[in-house]
Amino acid sequence: MRILLTGSSSFTGTWFATELAAAGHDVTATLTGLRNTYAGLRRTRIDRVAESATVVESTRFGDERFMRLCHEGPWDVLCHHAADVTNYKNPDFDVTAALANNTRHIDAVLRALTTSGCRVVVATGSVFEPGEGAGSDTLPAFSPYGLSKALTWQTLAYYAHRHAIPAAKFVIPNPFGPLEEPRFTHHLLKTWARHEPAAVNTPAYVRDNIHVTLLARAYARFVEQVAERRELAKFNPSGYIETQGAFAERFAAEMRPRLELPCELTLAHQTDFSEPRIRINTDALDPANYDWDEDHAWTAIADASGPVLDEARR
Repeated sequence: MRILLTGSSSFTGTWFATELAAAGHDVTATLTGLRNTYAGLRRTRIDRVAESATVVESTRFGDERFMRLCHEGPWDVLCHHAADVTNYKNPDFDVTAALANNTRHIDAVLRALTTSGCRVVVATGSVFEPGEGAGSDTLPAFSPYGLSKALTWQTLAYYAHRHAIPAAKFVIPNPFGPLEEPRFTHHLLKTWARHEPAAVNTPAYVRDNIHVTLLARAYARFVEQVAERRELAKFNPSGYIETQGAFAERFAAEMRPRLELPCELTLAHQTDFSEPRIRINTDALDPANYDWDEDHAWTAIADASGPVLDEARR
């Protein structure tokens, strides 16, 4: 299939692009800026994507260049993975501005895709949206960012229906793996590189962590299935459902023999529960159905950890 993908320079977007290409599809990935202006981790991701996909620079969803792409087609699938994430952890995150950026000229975009033969639009959702997944506290939005993701999906689904294009939603839990931003597992690796115990401040939260390589395999399969069936669909792939403390222990147990480090942990007594205690996805994945090797995935994380460990040791 010919697939138009937004958001390919993100952590998950990079793996989605490469996995779709590995499955034999012709992927065109848009970048909001010029490739040579990116640096560091994001540049590494873009270079990875460019090995198997056509990269189109300086193209934002809904802008003039994006509209030309839509008209040029033909496209089988639009994978709208991009989202405005500027200061996404900030409680003052601008929901309305993010919604506007995520859905700019959505009516015109979908009209153009209709004329180019688009079979389906696949949007990326988050388990942190209101009402998504399963868990506690009546499933509220985790943040204004989570709210913006829900509104983006609702807007896209509405206009897709108007243009008779099926809209499908792929809901992401907590992915981890190579090329990830400096988040939880990065903190663990960086601390262990200094031969110090890594602190886990929120060990009581129950979350759904998933290897990004398995998530990407599931994403590619989902895109293929919804394009073939041309029907509304939603998929909430799930990984390791456990407390963050238990996940940290799992991560440590896998890294010790691979990194030859003690990988010690200090689990705090959690008293702050400003986020829902439990939030998970609901569709368990059988790795065998995706020809995915768990042991190889853990080894890939260890193999990719060199820059993190070197940085910590300096």
